[in-house]
Amino acid sequence: MSLKNLMVHLDQSERTSCRLDLAVSLARTHQARLIGVFGQLAQSQSVGVVSSWPTPEYAAAAQASKAAFEAATAGLPRVEWHDINRGSEAELVRWVTDWARHADLVIMGQHDDKAGPCVPADLTEEVVLNAGRPVLIIPYIGKYTEIGRRPLVAWSNVREAARALNDALPLMEGCEKTTVISFAPNAEEARSACDNVIRHLACHGIQAQSQVMLVTDIGIMDMLLNATTDLATDLLVMGAHGHVGLPFMSRGAGTRYILRHMTVPVLMSN
Repeated sequence: MSLKNLMVHLDQSERTSCRLDLAVSLARTHQARLIGVFGQLAQSQSVGVVSSWPTPEYAAAAQASKAAFEAATAGLPRVEWHDINRGSEAELVRWVTDWARHADLVIMGQHDDKAGPCVPADLTEEVVLNAGRPVLIIPYIGKYTEIGRRPLVAWSNVREAARALNDALPLMEGCEKTTVISFAPNAEEARSACDNVIRHLACHGIQAQSQVMLVTDIGIMDMLLNATTDLATDLLVMGAHGHVGLPFMSRGAGTRYILRHMTVPVLMSN
């Protein structure tokens, strides 16, 4: 799949500029249309018994977002900016998810509790699990001008992992080093699964190496995060809401853990 239609979520948090810069870079590299969708939480203003919306604060934030988006995307041939213009949690989640369904790739940010209640804490997770589109999540620390040079693929024989692998192919094209890592109680089974993935990637011109980690305890997600550091990974590719090679892990536990503790950009598909 080629990336020709990208969406980036915008709000007034400090990290918005980081994911916008990366979204612009991806749009330029893939000659894609870029849609900026502004949406953040706000309380309606009450005048007597009449509720006034949008509040002056929200309207000012939206205009500031539009100006920043237009400045960042100057020179791109196909760009659009849209204001969700909804302030409640449920409506914000619903509208961002709906916009995401019409994109090849969605760029969102990791939730940061210290940044304040700008968006619902579960917004990114809800979009990942319900939009039906791949989501690239940017950590709330670090600067990322490009990704996919040293990807790490977390592989298990489940639907979600297969979706994530193929959704990530456009980002992995021309990469320097790809590692496929499989967690399993049985080394032979894990190695066989990795070999199949490596052959698939080779058909797309991507040379990869495999790494097998035996599951000995319940710290599988910490093992995966440690691997991203050890391998100097700049993109983690994984299925969302899956088992990630650990049959006794409750569904969704790995997804939520990575979303809380990620230190590199993560592409998730469901």
